[in-house]
Amino acid sequence: MAGQVGSALSILAVLAALAAAVVAALRLRARRGIATAMQRATYDVLHTAALAAEPLRAGLTPATAGKAVKHLRTLVGAVGMAITDGQRCLGYDGRGAHHTEQLTAAARRATSTQRSVVLNGSDLPCDRVDCVVRGAVIAPLSGPDDQTTAALVAVADDQPAPGLVQATLEAARWAGSQLALAELESSRERLARAEVRALRAQISPHFIYNALTAIASFVRTDPERARELILEFAEFTRYSFRAHGEFTTLAEELRSIDRYLTIERARFGDRLQVRLQIAPEVLPVNVPFLCLQPLVENAVRHGLSRKPGVGMVSIEARDAGAECHITVEDDGVGMDPVVFSLKNDDTDDGQHVGLVNVDERLRSVFGDHHGLVVETAPGAGTKVSMRVPKFHPQARA
Repeated sequence: MAGQVGSALSILAVLAALAAAVVAALRLRARRGIATAMQRATYDVLHTAALAAEPLRAGLTPATAGKAVKHLRTLVGAVGMAITDGQRCLGYDGRGAHHTEQLTAAARRATSTQRSVVLNGSDLPCDRVDCVVRGAVIAPLSGPDDQTTAALVAVADDQPAPGLVQATLEAARWAGSQLALAELESSRERLARAEVRALRAQISPHFIYNALTAIASFVRTDPERARELILEFAEFTRYSFRAHGEFTTLAEELRSIDRYLTIERARFGDRLQVRLQIAPEVLPVNVPFLCLQPLVENAVRHGLSRKPGVGMVSIEARDAGAECHITVEDDGVGMDPVVFSLKNDDTDDGQHVGLVNVDERLRSVFGDHHGLVVETAPGAGTKVSMRVPKFHPQARA
């Protein structure tokens, strides 16, 4: 009997130890995870807002509105939610979609006055017996200039309460800020394309004339050389004036630079010496389109045009961990660094505008700490350096 009691106590002790271990594990898991209802609510709101932000940051279209509206409805807590652009309903989620025309017309009036509107049942007449719509809140999606034709519409199954009104207004303000960021990103992309066009315009006047003159000099004396130079010139211009992509690979950029230098060697002969030191592992790195051409052209012009005798242009690209470091250096006449500045587009009669263009594009994409670094002094040549991240979400060739 005593043995049975002892066995029972042993079993109870084991069960108690297991229970204590389970409780301890649950407490530890609760500490590591979301422990309180407040934390859970905060997580849910932020997660839902992030899901809505992603399509909105792509701009307001039927596709993006359709994806964002269901998450916005969850944030506001409405029975139905719509996004309009003043002319039509771009996206709807939830109940009450048969009131789309009425809601769009009311949203058009709200956006024209840039004032939110609260509708009740009498403003939304309906002959359907199963209709749950008893009101709606319309809030314009105002951007930084407070001018927009888009609106957020929250549908209620009762007279809209103050809580629904405030939630809709705040959701509209937040959604408007996401659309403003989308427009800012679009403006940045348009500016980048305009800068590339400006850089192409700068390439064409002097280089094309000099290239064709050099090719013409070989037409009679060396027709085969002239033919090769024409092909190189054609490939160079095809690459420089291509119509797609703000980015390219370092390999493609260097291939174009090689064609450029081939043509320049035809002009300068042995006076132009080139030294290349390229790490193979950085060739696939994505770089802004035409980011090396102005640097190399600047080096050739300073390394030869103003220097008697032989000039050396050195191009180096090396692996630096998470970055690729690129330098273009010449042993030309250099210049006073006080006179030269990347912030001054008119330096030396606009000769360095290409460097300014590249500097601004690098800073725009990778941040201010990734601009060009120029080292120069009278009689000491010029060295231009850049640091390009190997992987960057905006840099895609």
